[in-house]
Amino acid sequence: MRLSAMGDVAMTVPVLRAFVNQHPEVKITVISRPFFKPFFEEIPNISFFAFDEKERHKGVAGLLRLFQDLKGLHIDAFADLHNVLRSKIVRSLFALSGKKVASVDKGRAEKMALTQAENKVFKQLSNMFERHANVFSELGFTVDLSHIVFPKKAVLDKEISNILGENNKKLIGIAPFAQYDSKVYPLDLMQQVINQLAKNTDYKILLFGGGKKEIEILNSLTNNKENVINMAGQLKFQQELQLISNLDVMLSMDSGNAHIAAMLGVKVITLWGATHPYAGFLPFDQPLENALVSDRKLFPKLPTSVYGNKKVEGYEEAMRTISPEKVVSTIESQLIV
Repeated sequence: MRLSAMGDVAMTVPVLRAFVNQHPEVKITVISRPFFKPFFEEIPNISFFAFDEKERHKGVAGLLRLFQDLKGLHIDAFADLHNVLRSKIVRSLFALSGKKVASVDKGRAEKMALTQAENKVFKQLSNMFERHANVFSELGFTVDLSHIVFPKKAVLDKEISNILGENNKKLIGIAPFAQYDSKVYPLDLMQQVINQLAKNTDYKILLFGGGKKEIEILNSLTNNKENVINMAGQLKFQQELQLISNLDVMLSMDSGNAHIAAMLGVKVITLWGATHPYAGFLPFDQPLENALVSDRKLFPKLPTSVYGNKKVEGYEEAMRTISPEKVVSTIESQLIV
């Protein structure tokens, strides 16, 4: 069970791929929001159960109904990969019914020590993939994350192909948004990154986002360049996953798009502001050098937050210490590997 958010749900995918590959005799039911079903559709031995937050599974009574619905699936063990109030209630019901249960240890105390302003303990914490694997280990199923078989690149449908045009270019995805402003690279610097990349006519730069405001911003970032395309609002979610799987590299903030690209086996460059990869959210199977972080010498309180939801006065410009030239050179280094 993992209900939200998009990036967190995407982070379960590599672990589940490894699980089903190493334990083919086990059937897994993923409980999550209906929107995330496409994440799991191509993984063998996995079925999807849609959590109906607005009606059937709403509130405490809804969670009791959820438990009854799940009982009909003859579940033997319950893995709580969320560990919040709702999942705890369902987990407790399974435990009371005699089933084996386990829950993810999010390392909240360690993360607090990493992000506190005073007496900061700046060190690499266990990543969320290891934490998820530990849940299955508690249930009796060891998961080796060093042997992952990523899916093949999806075959692009006609609609996507028509938007892309000629397909002999290196495809660079850029997802410049995040839930919190403290994790968003300044747009004027992002414009410089896009402009520099667009000078190379062998590149096609695809911009990702959603919602009216983001679409307007992305339109401005294309700057009328022929090899820069705003994909926002043009595709269904399943088509977007197809397209992302075909990227040569994705540039993302510390956000869901980074984890979606990584779960599909795409090289990912991430930019970090108030947050830091040491908290355990570096995208799966990506080297630390692909995570470009803000300068801690100039901004020693970084990271100031696990999720980017805390604002610290004087730290608004921290991401400006990541130069557009560094971003471009890191992207290009991945295109020649």
